[in-house]
Amino acid sequence: MLVRNLTLTLLAASALSACTLAPKTVRPALPVTNAWPIAQYNQGAANGSTASAADLGWRDVFIDPRLQGVIDLALANNRDLRVAVLNIEQSRAQYRIQRAALVPSVAATATGTQSRLTADQAAARPDGDRTTETYSVGVGITSWEIDLFGRVRSLNNAALQSYLATREISRSVQISLIAQTASAWLNLAADQDLLAVSQETLRTRQESTVLIRRRFEAGAISQLELSQALTLVEAARSDVATAIALVEQDKNALRLAVGADVPADLLPAGGLVTAQILRDLPAGLPSDVLTRRPDVLAAEHQLAGANANIGAARAAFFPRISLTAQAGVASGSLGSLFDGGNGAWSFSPGVSLPIFSGGANIAGLDSAKAGRDIAVANYEKAVQTAFREVSDGLAVQSTIQDRVGSQERLVAAANDTVRLSQARYGAGIDSSLAVLDAQRTLYASQQTLIVARLARETNLATLYKALGGGAPPAQ
Repeated sequence: MLVRNLTLTLLAASALSACTLAPKTVRPALPVTNAWPIAQYNQGAANGSTASAADLGWRDVFIDPRLQGVIDLALANNRDLRVAVLNIEQSRAQYRIQRAALVPSVAATATGTQSRLTADQAAARPDGDRTTETYSVGVGITSWEIDLFGRVRSLNNAALQSYLATREISRSVQISLIAQTASAWLNLAADQDLLAVSQETLRTRQESTVLIRRRFEAGAISQLELSQALTLVEAARSDVATAIALVEQDKNALRLAVGADVPADLLPAGGLVTAQILRDLPAGLPSDVLTRRPDVLAAEHQLAGANANIGAARAAFFPRISLTAQAGVASGSLGSLFDGGNGAWSFSPGVSLPIFSGGANIAGLDSAKAGRDIAVANYEKAVQTAFREVSDGLAVQSTIQDRVGSQERLVAAANDTVRLSQARYGAGIDSSLAVLDAQRTLYASQQTLIVARLARETNLATLYKALGGGAPPAQ
């Protein structure tokens, strides 16, 4: 009978506790316009296409097999990503702990008590024995809160939202790691190109200096021309040493990003020109792209958790009903503990009604509301930050190809200038100063071309990250 009544009580309590006092979470309106500042990236949406880089897996963007291998290593070994995954496990466990408060905790107990009575107390007993014994064994529920006003359920929902936010933060770390690894790999490729250009420049300048020295020794030119040639040789030699150090530093940076040694067959080969990265990254609509980014989703879950905390704070103004129940056997003798007729049970509901708490409950509700307002501001800031990051990436992408193309034409023209100036110098028409100046212009334009190509490739990696690469559709 006790078990049946207890079961009915639990079912009724569960039905009553199905609601909470938490306000409904509504996604705030986006504090940005639903169009990108660069008009050309809104044409797809105008034509009915909403595809974006968020629909592309990272292997569809970073096509180079060597780069893919390095990213695979990073996803397996990077310590920051490992910590982010472990944070998910910790947050999931904390949620499970909080969720356990929704159901009664059943425990088995066994107790034994011996006590000695005073002489006066023993005189009142028929046997006059001053020693008493009490033994009991039972199974019961200990102080389970019947969640009539949703306090426990709100706390459970807050823990759930915290777990979901942590999961999104982990995904954000993963996307950032992919972009960071790609950028480190591309930086290494660029500095390898720069080293090759510096070494080639040093070689050509040394060859030119040999000819200039011969003419100087023959008395055909002045000491000034030879000194200028030697100056450029030593400048190129210094650039080679600097480039070698940069390449080694880039390898160290890549090793740190990956979290392990990178095999030689996965390092860049052939420079930036051979790097295979998807050129056309669709932007999509801001209203779709921004709400799919993991950091924005994390802020949205944090807002939902803040609303759940308001529900728990509101429930603190209402009575708390707790239930303690136990059924078992009890006896004054251990040997007769399980004899017939020794059954025992207890049922102890309790009600706690807040009357005066020194303003603690009101302050708790005010704090929860302030936390909700902070979460709204954080969500809006996350959206604005995402909008700026995407806009910056699109601004670079819209002009970078023109920049690279112009620089490539400049290098071609500088090469022609060097060739012509050397021919004129060999014919005795121009001085060596014209050759040295042409070589200096070519070297500077080659360096600028490498910088422009690096900007184009790294911007693709950054833009893929900003667009929430690989993020699932918004729910």
